[in-house]
Amino acid sequence: MFDYPFTGFHFLVVFEIFPQVPNDARFQDVTGLSVDVNLDTYNEGGENRFVHRLPGRSKYSDLVLKRGMTLVSGVTAWCQDSIENFNYQPTNMLISLLNEQHLPVSSWYIVNAIPIKYDISGLNAEQGQIVIESMTLRYEYYKSLNLSAAVSAGIGAVASLLGGASATASISVP
Repeated sequence: MFDYPFTGFHFLVVFEIFPQVPNDARFQDVTGLSVDVNLDTYNEGGENRFVHRLPGRSKYSDLVLKRGMTLVSGVTAWCQDSIENFNYQPTNMLISLLNEQHLPVSSWYIVNAIPIKYDISGLNAEQGQIVIESMTLRYEYYKSLNLSAAVSAGIGAVASLLGGASATASISVP
């Protein structure tokens, strides 16, 4: 069996806000899931040839979500309420990359996301394009979930049901 790289077109975005409709989990594009580590420099004391670079704070980029505009959406209402009424309510999110069986192969837990930009694509009477809404979210950090532990736990559960050896694992989300 070959281990092929995953494709990025099958994913799910889940917000921890209510109310939600099924369209709230459907997006066509998610970008900005990245982190940069700042390096602090310290000059060597007594030896002028050396400068030490030590890891400092991490900086997370903004998350941009795009999808076709729909009539009813709890996520759009949350975003517009934040920007228009200055009623910011940070929420957590889960972004999961799915395999062909619709099971997560990798997930990222986003902490305290707030909308900082809401954009509607251009309207043009000469083109029959779908109207795209774009939401830019700023968040504190994300945590990659330990999916290998989840797979081990699932295999252990199936093995114990079949009377074989068991494995134990745990998953923790901050």
